Amino acid sequence: MPKALHEAARAHPADDVRHGVMRLPSVVIESYSLELRDEDGFVGDQASQTAFRALLERWRKRLRSRRGKDPLGKVPSHEIEKKELDQAIQQRRATEAGDLVHAAIEEFSLELTHVIRRYLRQKSWRKVQRIVVGGGFPGSGVGERAVLQAAAILHHAQCPVQLARLAHEVDDGGLIGWVHLAPPDMIEQYEAILAVDIGGTNVRCGIVQMRRAKAPDMSRARVLRRHKWRHADDAPPRKQLLQGIADMLHELIAHARKKRIALAPFVGIACPGLIREDGSIARGAQNMPGDWANDNFHLPSALAKLLPSIHKEPVLVLLHNDAVVQGLSELPFMQDVKHWAVLTIGTGLGNASFTNRQRPRSTSSDQT
Repeated sequence: MPKALHEAARAHPADDVRHGVMRLPSVVIESYSLELRDEDGFVGDQASQTAFRALLERWRKRLRSRRGKDPLGKVPSHEIEKKELDQAIQQRRATEAGDLVHAAIEEFSLELTHVIRRYLRQKSWRKVQRIVVGGGFPGSGVGERAVLQAAAILHHAQCPVQLARLAHEVDDGGLIGWVHLAPPDMIEQYEAILAVDIGGTNVRCGIVQMRRAKAPDMSRARVLRRHKWRHADDAPPRKQLLQGIADMLHELIAHARKKRIALAPFVGIACPGLIREDGSIARGAQNMPGDWANDNFHLPSALAKLLPSIHKEPVLVLLHNDAVVQGLSELPFMQDVKHWAVLTIGTGLGNASFTNRQRPRSTSSDQT
């Protein structure tokens, strides 16, 4: 056990300091970070934001080969702003640019339904009744339309699963989920926690207010203050990215002190990959800059060394998968189903499946 985790374990019960925990009081995490393969490679890679941009680029090349021009100009597809693509599909009259983007959306929605069907064949997904779709892609107009179209395809095919949107803003979901993973004593004693969401393109750090007294199920948890850094533009090495995260957390700690927010000595980190119980990353962090799965690197310990004490207590840093954390932000709103899952469409495709330990509320239809 790394020294930082060993020291934290002396102050907290063992169940409270485990990284990548799979069983919580109200929900079981059945699986996450599944890596399914077919003849083309990882199945999830076919339904990521990266995959959509690749599809768009192929449609643009086809159009250029036939007509010699491209209505989206000369900027490569992976560099086009989301708002420009959204504007193309929001025009009242048909345009070449809009038709081009719509073609990519239609093909992507088919790929997404194919990926969903593959997941639903897995043992940990077979009973899933609802899939919450998160990540950065569905937050755009193009992404929203692709998800809606995929839902229509699944419905037409009589596939017994619903697709749903995140209840929170996409930038908040990967932070708010930590209110269900933080040690119970910290939830009881403090007003807020710190959370970090590291993705392949962006990193987000925030103060999450728990508001437990007003909503015991944490449905009223919210992000009080958040910083977002698009690190993909800077391509920092691992050490520099880690220092950037620490700098943002320093500012948030100072802000909490200034506003007299009772901040717990705790930081939850969400990142891609399979998380071992000791806080190391087994695999799946390939979209991160640098080697985050190196056996000689321990992210929670490395970050803890860069942080000041809070209330004269050393900061406990826990690590879990980003899709799991984003999914747990939806836990209060998933009480009408027993089995549910999350797909996060970002640089890659994250996945996690859950089973509620409490029975869903009865409805009039259930009683008839």
